[in-house]
Amino acid sequence: MRDLRPPLRFDVSDLVQKARRHAKKRIDGVTINLPFVSFSVRPDDLEQKAAREIVIRLADKRVLNAFECCDSCVEKALASLQEIRSLLVDKQVELSGQTDGAVYLLVELVLEAIRQFFTFEEGLHRENLNFPGEFHARMHRADLEPYFAALEMLRGHIFRCLSQLAVIADTTVPKIADNMRYEKAWQMDAYQKPKLIEESHAHQMREKSDRR
Repeated sequence: MRDLRPPLRFDVSDLVQKARRHAKKRIDGVTINLPFVSFSVRPDDLEQKAAREIVIRLADKRVLNAFECCDSCVEKALASLQEIRSLLVDKQVELSGQTDGAVYLLVELVLEAIRQFFTFEEGLHRENLNFPGEFHARMHRADLEPYFAALEMLRGHIFRCLSQLAVIADTTVPKIADNMRYEKAWQMDAYQKPKLIEESHAHQMREKSDRR
């Protein structure tokens, strides 16, 4: 995959805190790994069914299967993200009775990153009204790098969320070509460090200093 410096950091602090509440339950089940936290869950049939459908449907979306290489490709990538958003909101409705479950949490994690990506993309558009239409003819490659880097971040984020959903569904992520897949490890520099984690780290550093 392209190695581009993150032009923003996803803020998923509230969702990390929600995941930390899961971690305190000490459930004997499958392990879910998220940025800054891991926990175990024991999904029921409804959650497994929902997770399996999300994995299958999202893995087929264009934005996870093709690099943008022209004006229309960028627009199609944005349209594909809107399709993903719509599908996941529908799944949230299905899981409205299990909003504290791991599948719902992972859906929230994808949706939050998509929302923040669109906010970032809208900022690029305000700075240059020709973006994304006809950008190759009117914009320099350096002007486009923040968009490409943000989309790359988002693709990696969605793929890793799908990988965790696949763990819950006891399946694998299908269809996505090898050159469009990402390492399992989360891209930690793509996320803002949650405040409580920062405070804990600062407290540990103060304790070390006091012991000297």
